[in-house]
Amino acid sequence: MAAIITDTLRRQSAETLLNDILDTTGSNSYFIGVGKSDQYDSSDTVVTPVNSLREQRIARANLQSVKQITSGGASFVVPRYNWGSGTVYSGWNDAYADIPANTYYVLTENNEVYVCLQQGRNLLGIPVNSIVKPSYTDAGVTQTQAFQTADGYRWKFLYALSPTKANNFLSSNFLPTQFIADSSGDPGLNTFEIQQALVQEASVGGQVLGVSITNAGAGYTSAPTVIFRGNGTGASATATVSGGAVVKIEMDDESASLGSGYLYSSIQFSGGSPTTPATARPIITSMNGIGYDPVIDLLSTSIMVVSKPTGTESGNFLVDQDFRQILLMKNPKWKDSADLFDEVSGKALRAIKVDNAGTLAIDNLLWGDSALAYIDQIDGTTVFYHQNETTGFGTFSNGETISDDGGGTATILNAMDSTGWGGQVDAWTGDLLYIENRARILRDAAQSEDIKVILTF
Repeated sequence: MAAIITDTLRRQSAETLLNDILDTTGSNSYFIGVGKSDQYDSSDTVVTPVNSLREQRIARANLQSVKQITSGGASFVVPRYNWGSGTVYSGWNDAYADIPANTYYVLTENNEVYVCLQQGRNLLGIPVNSIVKPSYTDAGVTQTQAFQTADGYRWKFLYALSPTKANNFLSSNFLPTQFIADSSGDPGLNTFEIQQALVQEASVGGQVLGVSITNAGAGYTSAPTVIFRGNGTGASATATVSGGAVVKIEMDDESASLGSGYLYSSIQFSGGSPTTPATARPIITSMNGIGYDPVIDLLSTSIMVVSKPTGTESGNFLVDQDFRQILLMKNPKWKDSADLFDEVSGKALRAIKVDNAGTLAIDNLLWGDSALAYIDQIDGTTVFYHQNETTGFGTFSNGETISDDGGGTATILNAMDSTGWGGQVDAWTGDLLYIENRARILRDAAQSEDIKVILTF
């Protein structure tokens, strides 16, 4: 059986999760977790995680700390492509299953996003380099109007990134995108959102953005007339002939010739006396049109989740320590409780209290009579640790003497409880949605991480 899952379903799945994450008043809470202070192996080579229950158990065992994703902590994103002079860009095409190698949208240096409606081509139909930066202000049009630059490219402004959006979600590889659900007159929108809402409201559905030549034909003595057949109106285009073949077909202007209301259309050529008639197909937008929803226009099926732990996060994040794993968790619970964990941040490590913690050192292996563990943090007389498959899950006992592999020794004054939990968060509860292994990241008290997780559907 040959079948596909459409981008519509992928977007709907992504949007469902996105809305649930952003709904901080709902019943679900999402957290970014960090962990694994121990090395992957002797050379600390990053290991690719496996999608299995065992991998989830390993990740939970390594968990150090979590921080809740707050309102505004997630967004649809698309791959980032900066406009650059001398680059060939593609025009938007309804046949794209993925973003082509020559992308059809760009981010300019002033954080404006433009979609290419028509590729610049010479008289032979050969694509030319884009050498004029798209800018609706330079073109002398409003943000809702398409425009053509001197190099033959036609562009349309989609939206601009606010400083907050850029700070939270713009990275070297991704840029944020969104649909503005409110009208441009909503007083709750900021300047950037109002601008995008105006573009959305001005979009025209069912336009013909261009024509894709499927067979250039042969023997044309003159350019044929391009006729659009379909249920829409107003589309018009001009063909160019070179060497007896149809080498390019361009819409007659940036807006009026694109027509509207086309759910379907076909191309018919008239005249030119060919020996072999050319064939072509129209490139048609959705019934909402380009600019109505950039999430659709830019083929986004990914969301970015962002967390920015700063320093110790009130003592819940470790400093002078490292981590190698990033997790996305839903609805973890408090330790020894059926209640959902609802603090901004929390620690998930186990702990013991000892009489001589000063002789022990973080990252060392700690062992007792029947337990082995990695030391993650020493806070006064409290030693925080984690255990995984490498150490096993033995328990420490009150009164026993423990040692680390650096020569330190101590006596356990309080094993905390039968399982040694010292943190607030129960790492073994909630849904584990995402596991990412990274190279070692060392934290210090002045450090603020910018953790970005990309989820692609």
